[in-house]
Amino acid sequence: MSKYLLSLFVAFCLRINSQTIDTIWLAKNYTKQEVLIPMRDGVKLFTAIYAPKDASEKHPTLMMRTPYSCAPYGKNKFTPRLYTSHWVNYLKENYIIVLQDVRGKFMSEGVFEDVRPFIENKKTKKDVDEASDTYDAIEWMVKNIPNNNGNVGVFGISYPGFYSTMAALSNHPALKAVSPQAPVTDWFMGDDFHHNGAFALMDGFGFYSGFGKPRPKPTTQFSKGFTFPEKDNYNFYLKQGALKNFEKHMDSVRFWKEMMSHPNYDEWWKARDARRACKNIKPAMLVVGGTFDAEDCYGAWNLYKAIEKQSPSTNNKLVMGPWFHGGWHRGDGANLGNVRFGSKTSLYYQENIEVPFFNYYLKGKGSVDKIAEASIFFGGENAWKQLDAWPPKNGEMTPVFFDNGNKLSFSRPSQSESFSKYISDPAKPVPYGESLLVGRTREYMSDDQRFASRRPDVLVFETEILNSDVSMAGTIIADLKVSLSTSDADFVVKVIDVFPDNFSYDTTYCCKGLKPEGEMAGYQMLVRGEIMRGKFRNSFEKPEAFEPGKVETVKFELPDVAHTFKKGHKLMVQIQSSWFPLFDRNPQQFTDIYKCEDKDFVPCEIKLYHNQQMASSLLLPILKN
Repeated sequence: MSKYLLSLFVAFCLRINSQTIDTIWLAKNYTKQEVLIPMRDGVKLFTAIYAPKDASEKHPTLMMRTPYSCAPYGKNKFTPRLYTSHWVNYLKENYIIVLQDVRGKFMSEGVFEDVRPFIENKKTKKDVDEASDTYDAIEWMVKNIPNNNGNVGVFGISYPGFYSTMAALSNHPALKAVSPQAPVTDWFMGDDFHHNGAFALMDGFGFYSGFGKPRPKPTTQFSKGFTFPEKDNYNFYLKQGALKNFEKHMDSVRFWKEMMSHPNYDEWWKARDARRACKNIKPAMLVVGGTFDAEDCYGAWNLYKAIEKQSPSTNNKLVMGPWFHGGWHRGDGANLGNVRFGSKTSLYYQENIEVPFFNYYLKGKGSVDKIAEASIFFGGENAWKQLDAWPPKNGEMTPVFFDNGNKLSFSRPSQSESFSKYISDPAKPVPYGESLLVGRTREYMSDDQRFASRRPDVLVFETEILNSDVSMAGTIIADLKVSLSTSDADFVVKVIDVFPDNFSYDTTYCCKGLKPEGEMAGYQMLVRGEIMRGKFRNSFEKPEAFEPGKVETVKFELPDVAHTFKKGHKLMVQIQSSWFPLFDRNPQQFTDIYKCEDKDFVPCEIKLYHNQQMASSLLLPILKN
């Protein structure tokens, strides 16, 4: 979330058509105005307006609403974010750029509320939400900004992606195009704070220890985050113990306390699901995300699907590229860590999709005929595919079964009795990566998984060498038959592309000069991984204990995938019961994990069954010719 947006303040210059876009150019060609725009309930929101000096024509307006500050503050201080590549595109097109601090953050008045619930039936001026604030801001802008053409677009990444979704729900007549990008969508089912009910410890604590601190009055200052006493995040989080022990660091953070009092998927969480209100959306929508987004991989896929289902008349498009969080707007998108994608995917997106999208709807320039319903980059084969639906219509859910000898097979097991087992010990949880770092790496989404394959508490299954390409497009479903020696456990499923033992990249293929170059022979590339908190296997609203020794089904979805396993590669699946400190440890006893004690954490023997009667499998969305 904030890690991306704050990094935009590290400015750099781009040379465009032999013209340098920098502070001098910006001051010569743009004016900056700072205003407090009144909302319907009287609260005023701080807004920075960057407008072209060119008065020969009227200009479209592109807006971003943010909880991360529209600094720097001061009429003659221009934000460095405008010198980054994607904003430069809009400066060249003479857009009016509007940045706004959301209610209760930085220099805006009012009280901040996380993922403020949408109010569908507003009855009084006191019924305010992010949609109404956007409506009121747009209403003021089209009436008061000189030389605007009456057309407004909104976009934003991560939390500003959530505000973009809310903007679309405002349905202001001047709002013509909206692009929620990596949008915060549902903080219990996916995105930053939880995945399938498991708490995203490292991101949740690291982010909210600073962002969540109260602001007594409007300020230009950022809150100071937690100072980590050591550089080994695995060791730090493990020493803290049970989740309740973090409360001493979060005493002033209201949202943390609220989360800790809502351990299940109750109405409090459901009200904060941005998908619930996606009905009758009028603006054109461009939903964007990264297939390797470590923070909001869930949001883009599922917001797009919700709009398709609940607002079928909306002009709704989806773009998913091989990007980390916000990677489509910084860098060239040619690689992520050791994995290379063969082209500058981010530049392709900016030049061929995003800028043409806004230019068409806000300026009447060009055409959007070339923007497909779904523009999806398939890893493995490293190719963009322009699809008329997502998931593609030629996909077929195909089971791949776990079998004896650590094998994956497309045939159901024939043996009558068979299982694999491991001991999950909360005192020694499986790490999410090899590196010893303070923060979470973005590269872990495509990292080599050989370190995990060697652990005794990770089950490993793989196919024979593939004799033809296998392309997957859509949602993977894990269907596990398991028994526990205790009353609860988590289940992590990782889908992995195993490179040939003689594989190496041609350095001219992409990223020439990238140092250090990873050893790719036998590389076990994480394609998709997901966690499921076992007690929610039958209901996220009403968790249930496991009966020790009883075989039960744990069935859950992994975020969508777009990947081709090439001929000569192998498909691998790893099963484990911790992914630390990405996610908090399960005490492996049925309890309220937010309130349990250190003494409640116990080892658990877990059996995964793979026989004729109880055949554990993954359902893979394989494309058919």
